Amino acid sequence: MSNILIQNGLLIDTEWKRRADILISGSKIIKIAPHINEEGAKIVHADGMLVLPGLIDAHTHYHLISRGTVTADSFREGSRLAAFGGVTTVIDFADDDKKNLAQCSRDRISAMSKEMSIDFSLHQGVYGYRESLKEELEELKKLGVGTIKLFTTYKNVGYLVENRDELKSIFSMCGELGLMISIHCEDDKTIEEISNSWKGDFSPSSHPDLRPSIAEARAIEYVGSIALEANVGLYIVHLSSKEGLEVVRSLRDRGLKIIVETTPHYLFLDRSKLEGEFASLYVMTPPLRTKEDNEALQEALCNGEIQVVASDHCAFTYEQKLRSSDTRTIYPGIPGTEEILPLIYSLVAQGERLTVNELVNLLSTGPAKYFGLYPQKGVLREGSDADIVIFNPDYLWTLSRETTHSASLYTPYEGINVQGKAVMTYLRGRLIMGDNMYLGIDGDGRFVKATR
Repeated sequence: MSNILIQNGLLIDTEWKRRADILISGSKIIKIAPHINEEGAKIVHADGMLVLPGLIDAHTHYHLISRGTVTADSFREGSRLAAFGGVTTVIDFADDDKKNLAQCSRDRISAMSKEMSIDFSLHQGVYGYRESLKEELEELKKLGVGTIKLFTTYKNVGYLVENRDELKSIFSMCGELGLMISIHCEDDKTIEEISNSWKGDFSPSSHPDLRPSIAEARAIEYVGSIALEANVGLYIVHLSSKEGLEVVRSLRDRGLKIIVETTPHYLFLDRSKLEGEFASLYVMTPPLRTKEDNEALQEALCNGEIQVVASDHCAFTYEQKLRSSDTRTIYPGIPGTEEILPLIYSLVAQGERLTVNELVNLLSTGPAKYFGLYPQKGVLREGSDADIVIFNPDYLWTLSRETTHSASLYTPYEGINVQGKAVMTYLRGRLIMGDNMYLGIDGDGRFVKATR
């Protein structure tokens, strides 16, 4: 295999940007310098382009079996749409069978390894306390899974660890073992009380009232207080509201280390999408909020209070989504991996609200560090994996069903004009997307162990 030499691009790191060449040999970056001459290397001209480290989508649900069906984007299809979006690594989830966490992760890794054409890591769900849990967590860590996922809701399907002492014990175990604790925060009791007294309908437009911001805020306060007692940090997934953000600020003032993730849909979409004929397409949990919430989260993102943007990609088909108009039976979730980069770059293009260095930190370097994948992933550095995105910052286009690649056959960002597009995506030195063609190979994706 000949070496690859990417010339004359503007390289972007979290702390610097410089015009330089990158030399790739095999799967690794072996040299970065202002001018590289390498006889026999395949030359890739990147004039006028940004050269970014491959993106890491830290929150995906590919091939999710749920409610008697399976999501539209399998591991194969998820890899494909990710490559078009410049995403070279995803962090997906394994469910807890309440018997053996490591075996749950092994089964998920085995299934993903057969079809993924991009690299992947895992979060492991923990849906209940048991006497064997400490040993299970130790085995999980040895396997290379560095994060657990907890819920403060979904008691009805068995996800909720309801007992406070048990939850604190889980926190303490993770603290001892150096495992990240990620949490879906919505207070189950609040949601149940609202549902039991609800006099309205259960249409999509009611969803934000059935699962209000106060439920998110109360759950963040609850798990935050436990984390302070246990002296551990937390990772809050998909923060959706200004009210939740205010609690995060309060907990930080009290000394809690919190890493906050949000998603493009909570930054750019609001509850007005939950009206009309196609409202079911926009149902996910937590629900879409108000424009005021969008603005508060955008401000927090741009001033550094939010550390990660991920997609929470959970794509059911257009037909599946529109099969019901009752939030109790609508399949919850939307596609989003492919759209992350152009949507967040729009904040860079709008008068430097966000710098391109900060974008790289939010979408690549930050997730790599938090989840134990750095410096193998998330950086342009000699010795790191040659996961590289060549990005055209001037390309103007419109997100639509026709310009995106989810098997759901829709994008929730339909009609949004964006600036900037991934034009070439390399995974470990191999071109997997270029000239708007997908070149990924089933099974070429590798499990990346967390080594925090």
